[in-house]
Amino acid sequence: MIELRGRGIVPGVVTGEALVSHETISGWGGIDPATGTIIERRHELCGVCFTGKVLVFPGAKGSSGWSGFFQSTRLLGTAPLAMVFTTVSTKSALGAVVTRVPAVTDLDQDPVQVIRTGDRVTVDGDRGLVIVHR
Repeated sequence: MIELRGRGIVPGVVTGEALVSHETISGWGGIDPATGTIIERRHELCGVCFTGKVLVFPGAKGSSGWSGFFQSTRLLGTAPLAMVFTTVSTKSALGAVVTRVPAVTDLDQDPVQVIRTGDRVTVDGDRGLVIVHR
Protein backbone atom coordinates (compact mmCIF):
# COMPACT_ATOMS: atom_id res chain seq x y z
CA MET A 1 0.00 0.00 0.00
CA ILE A 2 1.22 3.49 -0.91
CA GLU A 3 -0.17 6.71 0.61
CA LEU A 4 0.02 10.03 -1.19
CA ARG A 5 -0.87 13.14 0.81
CA GLY A 6 -2.10 16.33 -0.79
CA ARG A 7 -4.94 18.80 -0.85
CA GLY A 8 -8.57 17.86 -1.29
CA ILE A 9 -10.41 19.89 -3.91
CA VAL A 10 -13.79 18.12 -3.79
CA PRO A 11 -14.87 16.17 -0.69
CA GLY A 12 -15.92 12.55 -0.68
CA VAL A 13 -14.33 9.11 -0.48
CA VAL A 14 -14.39 6.49 -3.23
CA THR A 15 -12.38 3.43 -4.22
CA GLY A 16 -11.98 2.25 -7.78
CA GLU A 17 -9.71 1.30 -10.65
CA ALA A 18 -7.16 3.88 -11.79
CA LEU A 19 -6.84 5.13 -15.34
CA VAL A 20 -3.53 7.00 -15.67
CA SER A 21 -2.72 9.54 -18.36
CA HIS A 22 0.85 10.81 -18.63
CA GLU A 23 -0.46 13.64 -20.83
CA THR A 24 -2.73 16.55 -19.94
CA ILE A 25 -6.34 16.16 -21.02
CA SER A 26 -8.27 18.56 -23.20
CA GLY A 27 -11.95 18.97 -22.32
CA TRP A 28 -13.31 20.77 -25.37
CA GLY A 29 -12.58 18.54 -28.35
CA GLY A 30 -10.54 16.09 -26.28
CA ILE A 31 -13.33 14.09 -24.68
CA ASP A 32 -16.73 12.83 -25.75
CA PRO A 33 -19.05 13.60 -22.82
CA ALA A 34 -21.76 11.28 -24.16
CA THR A 35 -19.51 8.23 -23.83
CA GLY A 36 -16.86 9.34 -21.31
CA THR A 37 -14.18 8.60 -23.87
CA ILE A 38 -10.96 10.47 -24.68
CA ILE A 39 -11.15 11.36 -28.37
CA GLU A 40 -8.11 13.61 -28.84
CA ARG A 41 -6.44 11.90 -31.79
CA ARG A 42 -2.82 12.15 -30.65
CA HIS A 43 -3.51 11.44 -26.98
CA GLU A 44 -2.04 8.26 -25.49
CA LEU A 45 -5.51 7.24 -24.25
CA CYS A 46 -7.45 8.04 -27.44
CA GLY A 47 -10.45 5.72 -27.53
CA VAL A 48 -10.25 4.83 -23.82
CA CYS A 49 -13.29 5.36 -21.59
CA PHE A 50 -12.82 6.98 -18.16
CA THR A 51 -16.39 6.43 -16.92
CA GLY A 52 -16.38 5.00 -13.40
CA LYS A 53 -12.57 5.10 -13.16
CA VAL A 54 -10.26 7.12 -10.93
CA LEU A 55 -8.80 9.49 -13.52
CA VAL A 56 -5.15 10.27 -12.73
CA PHE A 57 -3.60 12.94 -14.95
CA PRO A 58 -1.12 15.84 -14.93
CA GLY A 59 -3.76 18.53 -15.43
CA ALA A 60 -6.12 20.24 -17.84
CA LYS A 61 -5.25 21.86 -21.13
CA GLY A 62 -7.16 23.92 -23.61
CA SER A 63 -9.94 26.42 -23.26
CA SER A 64 -12.10 27.45 -20.35
CA GLY A 65 -14.73 25.08 -21.76
CA TRP A 66 -12.87 22.22 -20.03
CA SER A 67 -15.09 22.34 -16.95
CA GLY A 68 -18.27 22.48 -19.02
CA PHE A 69 -17.38 19.30 -20.87
CA PHE A 70 -16.61 17.47 -17.63
CA GLN A 71 -19.85 18.78 -16.09
CA SER A 72 -21.63 17.23 -19.07
CA THR A 73 -20.13 13.85 -18.17
CA ARG A 74 -21.80 14.12 -14.76
CA LEU A 75 -25.14 15.07 -16.31
CA LEU A 76 -24.90 12.22 -18.83
CA GLY A 77 -23.74 9.61 -16.30
CA THR A 78 -20.32 9.13 -17.92
CA ALA A 79 -18.12 10.95 -15.37
CA PRO A 80 -14.98 9.51 -13.83
CA LEU A 81 -15.37 8.12 -10.31
CA ALA A 82 -12.73 10.54 -8.96
CA MET A 83 -9.95 12.84 -10.17
CA VAL A 84 -6.33 12.95 -9.05
CA PHE A 85 -4.18 15.55 -10.78
CA THR A 86 -0.68 16.89 -10.44
CA THR A 87 -1.10 20.54 -11.39
CA VAL A 88 -4.06 22.53 -10.14
CA SER A 89 -5.40 25.23 -12.43
CA THR A 90 -8.71 27.03 -12.60
CA LYS A 91 -9.77 24.61 -15.36
CA SER A 92 -8.98 21.43 -13.43
CA ALA A 93 -10.29 22.70 -10.08
CA LEU A 94 -13.56 24.02 -11.52
CA GLY A 95 -13.89 20.85 -13.62
CA ALA A 96 -13.60 18.69 -10.52
CA VAL A 97 -16.11 20.86 -8.63
CA VAL A 98 -18.79 20.80 -11.34
CA THR A 99 -18.24 17.09 -11.99
CA ARG A 100 -18.89 16.56 -8.25
CA VAL A 101 -16.45 13.70 -7.84
CA PRO A 102 -13.84 13.44 -5.08
CA ALA A 103 -10.64 15.17 -6.21
CA VAL A 104 -7.15 15.54 -4.76
CA THR A 105 -4.13 17.53 -6.01
CA ASP A 106 -0.82 18.99 -4.79
CA LEU A 107 0.38 15.56 -3.66
CA ASP A 108 3.70 14.85 -1.95
CA GLN A 109 4.58 12.46 -4.81
CA ASP A 110 3.69 12.67 -8.51
CA PRO A 111 0.57 10.49 -8.84
CA VAL A 112 1.18 9.98 -12.57
CA GLN A 113 4.52 8.32 -11.74
CA VAL A 114 3.36 6.36 -8.68
CA ILE A 115 -0.06 5.08 -9.77
CA ARG A 116 -0.48 2.61 -12.63
CA THR A 117 -3.54 1.98 -14.76
CA GLY A 118 -5.46 -0.87 -13.16
CA ASP A 119 -4.30 -0.14 -9.60
CA ARG A 120 -7.09 -0.06 -7.02
CA VAL A 121 -7.09 3.46 -5.57
CA THR A 122 -8.95 5.14 -2.72
CA VAL A 123 -9.42 8.89 -3.14
CA ASP A 124 -10.27 10.73 0.06
CA GLY A 125 -11.09 14.31 -0.86
CA ASP A 126 -12.02 15.06 2.76
CA ARG A 127 -8.48 14.43 4.01
CA GLY A 128 -6.49 15.05 0.82
CA LEU A 129 -5.35 11.44 0.73
CA VAL A 130 -4.83 8.95 -2.08
CA ILE A 131 -4.17 5.31 -1.16
CA VAL A 132 -2.87 2.91 -3.79
CA HIS A 133 -3.71 -0.75 -3.13
CA ARG A 134 -1.51 -3.07 -5.18
